[in-house]
Amino acid sequence: MNEFDVMQVSWSDMEPHLRDIRTRVFIEEQNVPEELEWEDSDIDAIHLIVKKNNYYVATARLLKSGQIGRMAVLKPYRNYGIGKMMLQELLSIAITMSMKNLFLNAQIEAIDFYKKNGFQEHGDIFDDAGIQHIRMDKNL
Repeated sequence: MNEFDVMQVSWSDMEPHLRDIRTRVFIEEQNVPEELEWEDSDIDAIHLIVKKNNYYVATARLLKSGQIGRMAVLKPYRNYGIGKMMLQELLSIAITMSMKNLFLNAQIEAIDFYKKNGFQEHGDIFDDAGIQHIRMDKNL
């Protein structure tokens, strides 16, 4: 297995690639309405993109509020630890930025993944774009 390269990028430099991954995972695979996927906060967010060979396979973002989100891995590349790599990189970036708390809205199927990485459930399950989520928090 070739290694995956996790890179911090800006929306302005990598928008087409970030949009492609998120479109394929959220809009096409998970049926998230397109108008709910794109936000102005993408412009100022810290984005990660993961590359394998010359192909972009995953993305995630960190907002200035401390919210991690839009973690998406293309289907053929799941179960290779890419999500964990991205999460660890976002945690490292947050620490460098002196953030004290991080949070995310985890899809119910991903709760155990985030728990293994130190996040704790907070509040009640809620619907977001037709998908069940729960807020999770982590103190740094």
